[in-house]
Amino acid sequence: MRDFDLNLVRTFVLLYETRSVTATAESMHVTQPTISYGLQKLRRRFGDELFRRSSGGLVPTTTARQLYEPLHAALSGIEAAVSGARTFDPASAHDAFTLCLSDLGEVSLLPRLMAALRERAPGVTLRVRPLDVVNAADRLGRGEIDAFIASPLLGSQRVTRIPLFTEGYVGMVADDHPRLRGDRARIADLRAERHITVLGPSGHEGPRRALEGLGVLHRVALEVTRFAALPYLVQTSELFAMVPRNAAEVFAAEQRVRLLELPLEIEPVRVSVYARHAHARSPAQHWLVGFMREVLGDEEAPV
Repeated sequence: MRDFDLNLVRTFVLLYETRSVTATAESMHVTQPTISYGLQKLRRRFGDELFRRSSGGLVPTTTARQLYEPLHAALSGIEAAVSGARTFDPASAHDAFTLCLSDLGEVSLLPRLMAALRERAPGVTLRVRPLDVVNAADRLGRGEIDAFIASPLLGSQRVTRIPLFTEGYVGMVADDHPRLRGDRARIADLRAERHITVLGPSGHEGPRRALEGLGVLHRVALEVTRFAALPYLVQTSELFAMVPRNAAEVFAAEQRVRLLELPLEIEPVRVSVYARHAHARSPAQHWLVGFMREVLGDEEAPV
């Protein structure tokens, strides 16, 4: 066992979780040949191929599946001990973290993070970048960002997903809308009014599907790419928008808009924080993920 060091254990576990030599190399900050060499040593040690290549990535063999749980448990124990020795103290830290957020995240989630950060880690800086759902997982793997928050359920094996919360939708109209009164819309209202919708890779497809189900897509008068534009467009028009509740409440507190409960069920959107696998996070990144989960989350999930 002299040649079976901790890096080999970490290599195996990450290969199993990511099913990718590239993603494992990025997580461990080494080259792909280094990972391939480590895999060769693992294969010799266990006398098994361990992973077979396929069009969808590496496929573990029966031996690899049997090895994963005990090696994962061993690595977790070692990482816990090492992390305890290399603790991150948020109260005295002066680290900078880079996050990717959508416009909705900047409006409804970032203020909550900053308020909590001021109390718990006053020396920590956040650098927020626009969320590019297509490339966010790759940027996370390359170490360009520390975490990102998104509503689409991403299937990338390079990252781990920690659920934060689910939220539904409400209607939003101008405060002085000439026809819609009260605090609840009717189906007849949705069919009669003209609508504004948001397009793009934001994961919020429910409102448009709801309009399609009512057969009123032809009543969509305006399509935009950012939810943050909606209150400015709604308050100066007679358009009807469906908005995630958290952001809608922020808009209603600051703009001349009014919220209406919807008369139909729209599938709630699930919002999650995505981060590197636990084995590949630094103590500071472990703290960041836990901090975001505690401040924003309402669901029990391991971090």
